[in-house]
Amino acid sequence: MASKEAALRKRTQIAKANRTMFVWVAIVSVIVGFALVVSIFLAQKIFFNERVLAEKDKTISVLKKNNDNVAELEAQVRVLDNNQALIDSKAKSSDQAIQVILDALPSDANSLALGASLQNKLLAGINGLSLESLQVDPVAGVESLSTNAAVKDATTATSGSSEQAQITFRFSVKGSDVALKQALARLESSIRAIDILSLRIESQGASRLMTVEARAFYEPTRTVELKNKVIKS
Repeated sequence: MASKEAALRKRTQIAKANRTMFVWVAIVSVIVGFALVVSIFLAQKIFFNERVLAEKDKTISVLKKNNDNVAELEAQVRVLDNNQALIDSKAKSSDQAIQVILDALPSDANSLALGASLQNKLLAGINGLSLESLQVDPVAGVESLSTNAAVKDATTATSGSSEQAQITFRFSVKGSDVALKQALARLESSIRAIDILSLRIESQGASRLMTVEARAFYEPTRTVELKNKVIKS
């Protein structure tokens, strides 16, 4: 009888020990799992913070470099303001010399303005010269083909090829040799950069017919702005 009671107590103690062991194993598993989750979270947080700090350092570096370049740019502008060639080419005496550069390279592809300048200024007022034809091509992808030649977003031209930063045109003028030479001299002395691609002169009795194909250039506006960058964890 005593041996049965002893065996029963042993089984009870073994069962109790098993339950205690199971509880401790469960508790330890929860603690280890919680510690592992916390460790992963902290590692991700640390990695995320490092990425944020790296982007901040990159931004600070760019801003510092830009600030360091300001003094040099100001010095170059002051030099240009004292450039005699630019001073002599000013459209108005009140303009700054650097305005000549801005006038020579407009910020938009306004082909209508170029056509008006050719017709009313460069090729006008020359004795013995008559304008037979004039055609200015709208810039593909930048200007619309409507009568207003509306200019699209200038940023599209900035990222394009160098061919997008030019306006091609052609014209025919009729006159004497002296008048034709004066027309070419007008193009050469124009504040706009004009590149003659082809030139053909035909005799028509006592006068000459000159056909010119050329191109002018513009520099799309560059926009400088600060943007917010989202760093995803």
